[in-house]
Order: sequence, then structure tokens, then C-alpha cells
Amino acid sequence: MNFIRTEIPEVIICEPIVHGDYRGYFVETFRKDLLEKFLGHQIDFCQDNESKSSKGVLRGLHYQLPPFAQTKLVKVIQGKVLDVAVDIRQGSPTFGKHVAVELSSENKRQLLIPRGFAHGFVVLENETIFTYKVDNYYSPENDRGIAFNDETLNINWILNHHQLKLSQKDTKQPRLQETKTLFNYNINYYNEISSFGYKLNTNNL
Repeated sequence: MNFIRTEIPEVIICEPIVHGDYRGYFVETFRKDLLEKFLGHQIDFCQDNESKSSKGVLRGLHYQLPPFAQTKLVKVIQGKVLDVAVDIRQGSPTFGKHVAVELSSENKRQLLIPRGFAHGFVVLENETIFTYKVDNYYSPENDRGIAFNDETLNINWILNHHQLKLSQKDTKQPRLQETKTLFNYNINYYNEISSFGYKLNTNNL
């Protein structure tokens, strides 16, 4: 498994090593020990989710409030998406910036989105199956979002606006500057020293 830091170093591309021959292929899609060694802190995924979507479906941008914030490890089983992570940690040098990575069943790339980021994706092929691991259970009352078309984020979703299909909820999300419930770059939402550079402040956990 190879790990690649993106332009926002906390967001990490995971590239599994594929062993293929005339029979097909074999691949380890997750190694907890290798991931934790790279990150420098423990991650305990507790829930797996799966969605199936047609081309043009856009889900996001979503996050959960602490202490229900989630780390996500996402991948595509079938099809292709553009996956996006937005830094919503106030005080971060990359606050409001985003990473966009194409994930597909062919490239088998995965994206690790840490706590403190909003996440979304747009589906680029029909019958796309998207899965993700999270390290905190879904909490409807702590579910929040940011407008996918917030012009200050400057996200290129590749598809034309008329091709996009969103839920009613996602068409009404606030823009980043209108959102008061964000994260603080100086708080460690993992409750321990990590490679992310957070400063532990237990008074705010």
C-alpha cells in the first residue's frame, strides 16, 4: 500500500498494490497497521457505507460536528467519481481550500478525509458503486453541510450544472462564510498527538 500526501497534506491518497495475472487480480484494500503507522495515530473504523448512483449525482458537501466528527476512507467499487475534500478548520493555512481526486474501479485509488473536512463527490459514470469507512457512527442531529456551488470554494465538478442531481437537502446547504459550526485548526479531534499538527486542548473537546 502506497500513501501519497496531497496539496493539503492531511488528505491522503491510498494506492493499493494490485497483483494481476491470467486469472484476474488480488489486492489488499485496507491495512490498519500500515495506515496508522503512516498517520502516526490510531484510527478505529466502526461503520461501512455503500451507495449506488447514476451519472450526475452529487452528494455533499457533508460533515458531522464534534464529538461525532468522522474520518472517511472512500473508494469506488464500480464506475468513477470525482471526490472532493474541503478544509473547514478555522485557522488552518489551507482553510477553504479543497482537494479533488478521481477515484475509479480501474485506478483503485482511495482517499482518506480526516476530521475537520467537508466531503462530497460527483458521479461520472452510470451504475457507480461508492463505499466508505467511517470512524464515528452516523449522527443525524450532528449532520451538517456546505453548498457544493459556493463560489469561494471554486470547485470544478467537471459536469455541467444541468447534469447534476442533488437531494433537496444538498440544494439548500449554506455557504462556507455563512456556516458557524466549523472546526478549529488548533484542536486535536483525535484526542492524541498526531502527524496532523493539531494542538491538544482538552477544554474544547
